[in-house]
Amino acid sequence: MKLKTNQNSMQFKHVLLFTLILGLFGFQSGHSQTKKDSKPNIIFFFTDDQSYDTMKDFGNKVTQTPNLDDLASNGVSFLRHYNTTAICMASRANVMTGQYEYKTGCNFDHGSLGTKQWSTSYPVLLKKAGYRVGFAGKFGFSISDTNGGWGEEGEVAKHDFDFWGGGSHQTSYKTKENKYMVKYAEAYPHSTRAYGAASIDFINESVEKGEPFCMSVFFKAPHRPVQPDPMFDDVYKDVVFDKLPNYGRKAGEHLAKQSRMGRQYPRFVEWGYDKEDTYQEALRKYNQLIYGVDYSIGMVLEQLKKLKIDGNTIIIFSSDNGYFNGSHGFGSKVLPYEEGARTPLIIVDPRQKNKAIKTSALTGNVDITATILDYAGVSVPEIYDGKSIRPLVENPNTQIRATLPIIQVWGPQATHCLTVMDDRFKYVYWYYKDEAENMYPTEELFDIKNDPYEMVNLANQTKYKSKLTYMRKLYDKQLNHWKTEGVKYNGYEKYGALFKRALN
Repeated sequence: MKLKTNQNSMQFKHVLLFTLILGLFGFQSGHSQTKKDSKPNIIFFFTDDQSYDTMKDFGNKVTQTPNLDDLASNGVSFLRHYNTTAICMASRANVMTGQYEYKTGCNFDHGSLGTKQWSTSYPVLLKKAGYRVGFAGKFGFSISDTNGGWGEEGEVAKHDFDFWGGGSHQTSYKTKENKYMVKYAEAYPHSTRAYGAASIDFINESVEKGEPFCMSVFFKAPHRPVQPDPMFDDVYKDVVFDKLPNYGRKAGEHLAKQSRMGRQYPRFVEWGYDKEDTYQEALRKYNQLIYGVDYSIGMVLEQLKKLKIDGNTIIIFSSDNGYFNGSHGFGSKVLPYEEGARTPLIIVDPRQKNKAIKTSALTGNVDITATILDYAGVSVPEIYDGKSIRPLVENPNTQIRATLPIIQVWGPQATHCLTVMDDRFKYVYWYYKDEAENMYPTEELFDIKNDPYEMVNLANQTKYKSKLTYMRKLYDKQLNHWKTEGVKYNGYEKYGALFKRALN
């Protein structure tokens, strides 16, 4: 697999020296990991706030992500991949545990992830199965049965990893400000590249020990504050980005009033999406941050080739939520519309013949967890809501799930809603009522196949009545699952009543 990279050879002197040392002691890269050769290595790259439309393979012709493009050309791209909660803390807990938010009990307004849920997370299970597990980047949530650990995210989890380069809270783009990454600060002052260097160190250690590994790299980028690596200041200079067809506030007037009650609505103006010059500058900086991620990924991929283990290493790439960037007149994420909840997902299994494949099969972030365990040969716990995506990688014409929820119970109550999707349609139920604000329970139904930008609400169209009835049934089934399997603490129990449909 030939991967493009722009690395300066000076940045890899320590890597090359390490490889030479391995050779002196009898470790040949062609004979790496001989103890457990049958188990593949796994690397999970995870960004923060990356919209689905930020790569050429997903439709954006002006972005520059050469390494991600090569991953797409050597694997399977998933065009309908969603985060079942579109905000970082909950999403990261989802993807670590394979469970929906109402079973993790974890989000900013609710509480920490419990130790019970963490005990069946993929890093814990992989380590028990003989894998070396590493982590670098933004962990994003605390683990506590008393809702403690705020500001010390990852301090409990780090003991379950063989290699730790994680940071607390939102972490910093300045490598020197991340406690466990300080040693990389001089060579890699921007944390995005530092995470690549840390990953290489972990991979080298694993090769030396002859053990299979799973490395999770949870980048901060492209999350705000807008602090891209100055090394890439020229990448998007003078580039003009096209707006999506649903750009602007007029393209959001048909949406439920509840959707405009949170911070997403004012951020359209506050973050400069409303004016052409500031919009273009915002998109340039945003995509520059993603370019830095692409470069860091290239560092890691190049080292896999040098060690000759790229043929036995599964690569998974995705993001914790999407980003509106002005769509429907919104900034930020959280809401269940496509730009807020949908993200890129690429999986490369170098042992498979399927390459450069795109599939519209429905997948969710909780499915990544089960997929990692499946590739490692570890049984998927029954408590998981996620399903392994591996069958789709092997046969993209199949599907692994018929339905998927998106949960939004963060921020102002008016924005709380439950969404359910099938392979074509999306149904959103906004429960909140405020007669003074002229707000009432509202249904939205979108045909994602024919209306991917959600410009037409079909809920009140007679010819879609039968489809609406069907989607309501899927919704009720999902809500019942919440009521029967959801945690009974951290404020989640009340939604069994709040989200009960008042419309029929």
